[in-house]
Amino acid sequence: MAPARFGAWRAETVQSSIMAKVEKAMRYAHEPDRVKLQRFEATFASDHGTHRIRLDDDHWTCDCHLFESAGGCSHTLAAQKMLDPMLSESARETPLYNHVEFEEAPVTA
Repeated sequence: MAPARFGAWRAETVQSSIMAKVEKAMRYAHEPDRVKLQRFEATFASDHGTHRIRLDDDHWTCDCHLFESAGGCSHTLAAQKMLDPMLSESARETPLYNHVEFEEAPVTA
C-alpha cells in the first residue's frame, strides 16, 4: 500500500509545482520589462503592402523605400511603440521614435 500512497503524493506535488510555475508565468506576463529583445523579425501589413521589419542587436531595418532614406519608417516606429517595455535604450533611439516621444510629451504653460 505504501507505494500507491507515494505515487498519489508525488502526483499532487508535481501538480502543485506546475500550478506554481503557471502562476509565476502569468505574473511575468504582466511585467514585460523583464524581457529585453535582442532580435525580432516580423512582417508588417501596411496600407500599401506587406513589409519585413527586423531588430538585430538594437538596429532596426525595414524593406520599405522610406526606411533607407529617412533612417526609420512608420512600420518600425509602430513596432517600437508596441514593444517599448521590452526594448533597450539603444533600440529606442531612432530619429522617428525620439520625435514621437517629443510630440507626446505633455505641454506645460
